[in-house]
Amino acid sequence: MDKITIIVPCYNEAEVLRRFYDETQAAVSGIADTDVSFLFVDDGSRDATLTVLRTLAEEYGNVHYISFTRNFGKEAAMMAGLDYADGAAVILMDADLQHPPALIPEMVSYWRAGYDDVCARRIDRSDETWFKRTMANLFYRSMQAVSRFTLQRDVGDFRLLDHRCVAALRLLRENQRFTKGLFTWVGFKKKEIPFQVQPRAAGKTTWSYPALLSLAVEGITSFTTAPLRLTTVLGLMVSALAILYMFVVLVNALVYGDPVAGYPTLMTVLLFLGGVQLLSLGIIGEYLGRVFTESKQRPSYLIDERDGEKFDYARNNREVR
Repeated sequence: MDKITIIVPCYNEAEVLRRFYDETQAAVSGIADTDVSFLFVDDGSRDATLTVLRTLAEEYGNVHYISFTRNFGKEAAMMAGLDYADGAAVILMDADLQHPPALIPEMVSYWRAGYDDVCARRIDRSDETWFKRTMANLFYRSMQAVSRFTLQRDVGDFRLLDHRCVAALRLLRENQRFTKGLFTWVGFKKKEIPFQVQPRAAGKTTWSYPALLSLAVEGITSFTTAPLRLTTVLGLMVSALAILYMFVVLVNALVYGDPVAGYPTLMTVLLFLGGVQLLSLGIIGEYLGRVFTESKQRPSYLIDERDGEKFDYARNNREVR
């Protein structure tokens, strides 16, 4: 019998958790020779999420949960789920039922056919604004142009991972994570299944445009140094333009006797150079910030409670991730 753990990151999902469990349990109950358990990861929710998880764990033997000491972010929640999940495979999915549980049996069938990473690819983004679709398209094009591997387009976290993939992902302990890229980076045999994203069953999304922009920057700085090369190219271009302009000014002044433009020209050049310098410093700062964060070697998350018991790091230092 194949043991599969469904990992569910949660943040303020109290309204939908019981419905999520009921619908997902109904979807997996018909899969032959499979023992399915649930591992919910409460990412410092401010509502009654933890209370609902405690109740579910008491009512159902296949429900387990981890609760963080504070909100560490979805990337850390997924990492914790991968760290503490066991079995032959895991399934990552959201609690808001935008990832349809009905797709799980098909995922399992492809996994049993020999695929290590069975991921769901959304086929329609018409529910998003034009701006969001355009930015997503620009991000994927940029990543494909500057990175050394092809990021899976329109593929998110909803996927089934073989235990070999999970073991490989556990080796990647960076704190500033872009898990979508890590799924692709580790490789393994992949299968994409088309699906339609469903409306949220309850609540509202916490993904704002600034948060999505931050995630995009995280993805670019995690997998390529192309922006740093861009600063070098900009520096060379500005230097070449400055030398060319210097010759033009000298020729006009010495040969033709034209007066050299003063204040307007000076301000234009200074503002242009200042903009280039600030852009370059910002790009360099992003990478230095990553180095600074990683050098501290802090754990990616801290657990407050696990399956009804307070987590004591004084007795469980070996489990600090």
